[in-house]
Amino acid sequence: MRLDVVTIFPEYLEPLNVSLVGKARTRGQLDVRVHDLREWTHDRHHTVDDTPYGGGPGMVMKPEPWGEALDAVIGSATEQDEAGPALIVPTPSGRPFTQALAVELSQRPWLIFAPARYEGIDRRVMDEYGERLDVYEVSIGDYVLAGGEAAVLVITEAVARLLPGVLGNADSHRDDSFAPGAMASLLEGPVYTKPPEWRGRAIPDVLVSGHHGKIARWRRDEAFRRTASHRPDLIERCDPSSLDKGDRAILAALGWAERTDGRFGPPGETVEE
Repeated sequence: MRLDVVTIFPEYLEPLNVSLVGKARTRGQLDVRVHDLREWTHDRHHTVDDTPYGGGPGMVMKPEPWGEALDAVIGSATEQDEAGPALIVPTPSGRPFTQALAVELSQRPWLIFAPARYEGIDRRVMDEYGERLDVYEVSIGDYVLAGGEAAVLVITEAVARLLPGVLGNADSHRDDSFAPGAMASLLEGPVYTKPPEWRGRAIPDVLVSGHHGKIARWRRDEAFRRTASHRPDLIERCDPSSLDKGDRAILAALGWAERTDGRFGPPGETVEE
């Protein structure tokens, strides 16, 4: 996969040289190219922003340097990049970044990131490139950062670990929290390793029982417990057809009531007969 990032803070992307992403770059599985947006400015101050039309606080990133930068990056395509890039624009006003979207992006051969600063990028940039590229405006959460570079790091790590050969165990990501089809989209439950006792705390007996069926059931029950505590909305959205007898039993034990449509409502909800 090829990955280009256009930014006014290239140094912010240094973490892409470490951990899984850094190793993937070293092995040639991920071709990362970081570009300084100011290289496409033409004034002595390397200006990339200006006041917003219509008034209001803050500054808006100018379309001219972005247009020249994106044209140059797109124009650097090689024969291996013939499929063309997708443009990723991190923004609080974008669609939520999910594991399903990470999987979708991991199947693209080339991603270009356009992380904004200030009040964002002049809208005409997205409109212009949206006519020739797939443009993804993506939010990593319901909060506002000083710029989009942190989101680039988040999205890149989520996508890169899905690429073939990046993880040591090819099946490691299949049961991730939010993985499509994984445990009815539940959060992962707790995990343990050696030693068997630490500071007077032992691991659950079932994990050393050798009974794979019981271990699988325990892990699924713990996933339901954690999801009910941290993300009850995921349980409410669970497809009833994905729930087995054991799932229904643990939900009932946690106080959830089955609705007439087969879905479960949170503890305290009154279910009409």
